[in-house]
Amino acid sequence: MDLYKKKKSSGSAEDLEHQYGQTWIWTAIDAPTRLLITFWVGGRGLDDARRMLKDLTDRIQGKPLFVSDELPHYGTVLGELFHKLVPQEPTGKPGRPRKPEQVIDADLDYATVHKTRQGAQVVKVERKVVHGSEQNILTRLEQSPSHIINTAYVERSNLDWRLWDAHLARKAPTVARSMRWLKAKFAICVVCYNLIRPHETLSRGADRVFRPKTPAMAASVTDHPWTFSELLAYPALCQ
Repeated sequence: MDLYKKKKSSGSAEDLEHQYGQTWIWTAIDAPTRLLITFWVGGRGLDDARRMLKDLTDRIQGKPLFVSDELPHYGTVLGELFHKLVPQEPTGKPGRPRKPEQVIDADLDYATVHKTRQGAQVVKVERKVVHGSEQNILTRLEQSPSHIINTAYVERSNLDWRLWDAHLARKAPTVARSMRWLKAKFAICVVCYNLIRPHETLSRGADRVFRPKTPAMAASVTDHPWTFSELLAYPALCQ
């Protein structure tokens, strides 16, 4: 997602990108509950991946199944976060001993999805296991609502952000002029998504009766959909 200043009467989008750069929004969603656990607004580099994934892993217990697109930074950072150092056998030769070998945790499961597009149409989907075993991942997917390796929930939430924040809409006349306000507005969108707006799929059971349920309710963070008044009166926001 691009972060631009007000577009001048002349100059192409490439010129604006060269002058002001690009801003990306990273998000992490728990598939069973649809809860958006964390997000990061910044660049698309390795340090950005470290910030987002470190915050994500600090908020969860254990090692869930991680699924992402094919950006290599995810696999690199997950390897940094979940590994152990194994000392190497001495060679018996003079000089410094060899550095310990970094061994990825055996119970870390991570897979990627690569989509090939022709125009606006997806013509091929490739799934790859990066860390862990395919059998373990298939077992984990049995408890997932989709049962296949995919990034559908994150991609669907991207549509919500574009609908709720005009600055994120494609080919729109609105522009984001401040990183501070972009982050603040997106945080409001996330709170509304998690706590206030009932999720259609979560709210309909087997009988198809609509009973309002938010991702935060599905994750047992709260027991009811919040109102905007309740949100604005929350102590942490009033300090």
